[in-house]
Amino acid sequence: MAYSQARDFMFCSLCGTMLSLVSPKTAECPLCKTPTSAKGILGREIGYTLTVEDIRRDLGISHTMEEMTTKESAALIKQTCKSCGNTELEYTTRQMRSADEGQTVFLVCPKCKARDTEN
Repeated sequence: MAYSQARDFMFCSLCGTMLSLVSPKTAECPLCKTPTSAKGILGREIGYTLTVEDIRRDLGISHTMEEMTTKESAALIKQTCKSCGNTELEYTTRQMRSADEGQTVFLVCPKCKARDTEN
């Protein structure tokens, strides 16, 4: 209970939306426009830790390129698989190098799971 009360200064007591400072003396709820004294907010710091694992989990990226998966679904293209001859391949793209270079295209056969790339 004490932990949640220590963080209550950040949120509107009426609707729970995070407060915004509108002047050195006043904070206001951007949703319901309830004004609050900034006295309880000024001088406080908020901190949190973000790890690489948190970012990978949020983006749906695994540890290695061979296992790279995303939350997005892959698109199908009409191209023949070199391993099994299937006529459709799934493809995804990633920016692997600097922004001024083209994306790398990852091809995966949905039938035999063979992988290939096009730069």
